[in-house]
Amino acid sequence: MEHSTKTHLVCMALPFQGHINSMLHLAKVLHSKGFFITFVNTEYVHQQLLKHSGSFSAHAGLPDFRFASISDGLSPPDDDSDEYREDIRNILLATQENCPASFLGLISALNDPSSGVPPVKCVISDSFASFTLNATTKLGIPNVFYCTVAVCGFTDFYYCKDLIERGLVPLKSEDDLANGYLDTIIDWIPGMITVRMRDLTSFIRTTDRDELFLNFVMDGAHASSQGTAIIFNSFSELESPLLNACSSKLPPVFDIGPMCLLSQYIPNDSSTSSIGGLNMWREDLRCMEWLDEKESGSVLYVNFGSLTNLTSKQALEFGWGLANSGCSFLWVIRPDLVVGDAALLPQEFSEITKGRSFITSWCPQQRVLAHAAIGGFLTHCGWNSTTESICSGVPMICWPFFADQQINSKYICSVWGIGMEIDEDVTREEVEGLIKELMEGQKGKETKRKAVEWKEKAVEAAKPGGGSWRNLEKLIEGIIMKDY
Repeated sequence: MEHSTKTHLVCMALPFQGHINSMLHLAKVLHSKGFFITFVNTEYVHQQLLKHSGSFSAHAGLPDFRFASISDGLSPPDDDSDEYREDIRNILLATQENCPASFLGLISALNDPSSGVPPVKCVISDSFASFTLNATTKLGIPNVFYCTVAVCGFTDFYYCKDLIERGLVPLKSEDDLANGYLDTIIDWIPGMITVRMRDLTSFIRTTDRDELFLNFVMDGAHASSQGTAIIFNSFSELESPLLNACSSKLPPVFDIGPMCLLSQYIPNDSSTSSIGGLNMWREDLRCMEWLDEKESGSVLYVNFGSLTNLTSKQALEFGWGLANSGCSFLWVIRPDLVVGDAALLPQEFSEITKGRSFITSWCPQQRVLAHAAIGGFLTHCGWNSTTESICSGVPMICWPFFADQQINSKYICSVWGIGMEIDEDVTREEVEGLIKELMEGQKGKETKRKAVEWKEKAVEAAKPGGGSWRNLEKLIEGIIMKDY
């Protein structure tokens, strides 16, 4: 089909690594179904991707899969630095202020008959990039929200409003962080298991009703009700009660996931199959060769994602826990992982772990988790990391940092039975003990067994003809291609 006659979809990613990765998987899947795709990043992110993603620049000229950027008002990243620091607060503020108008300008330009591309039929935007509603409402274009967090995470954010109305949030004082208040039971959220307040988003741990992050996720979740439909990066068997609860109060809901697995089933003859990932940091591929030399299931993979920060003390506790466990490990330490300039790990650590440790600044995570040598994953429980671990049948040790990670961890450990949680106040003794239990213990064997079971269910949903592909067809026929 000539690209000029294809149906044009615009995919708008939130400007953070995990959200971009997930949206790219969806965009590639939609492209494989015959759509013309314009993938949009904010300009700050766009410039960083040009530095570190070879596939991004190499394929920026595909005739029917194009990249575009919109102004976010931020200064471009330092060309001379290999570091990329995601200043979340400034990025969110700049996005909210500058992106509504610049996104409207982009859509209007794409719809100009002289643009050389088909008119935009539908916008697929990250559910927390709800600024797209400004443009789609004015131009009368359907706006499908893609929720890159779990259904449990979305539900958590959605019901923050009720926590405020019930007087549970904001906290009365900082004392509530340590006096047992966070153990208050929450058993009234539709579709959700009984949880404690500490299992809900870290953003409720504030004494300020106007706290930026709390309001951002809460407002974003509620803005989804103004969308034409909502896509969840999940599958029905994993989160069925929550999906049913969302279906009763939101626009049409489609569980189409795990997206990282769906994108692996794109036909090899699709031009998009040649597009790799979009990375803010350079991937170190040497780790794959190192893993090739290790025995099956013998390596613990450690990665706290793109946004987590550790104090120097926390980094040392994790480091010595890893060292004392005697386990082989692959540890991703981003340039900005540790707050402060103190040396991360002493020379003694390197000597003790020599031969059984590989430390790098970034790696191809999906490939790492799928490697036979990986026996466990010490993770922050971001939703991308969680789904990639599920899809590889790898059990987890959970140390949630912020946002939706607390509720993800609760479901990983208590509902799906595929993980063990580290206490917030991490100690090397606990880290050592949990690593030994996961890699060698009886509970570890049971956790691994359940992880493999969930992998099989994920594959069943994501393979051609599975539930997620059927839901994708329903979305295309009933929402995207519908005449409005």
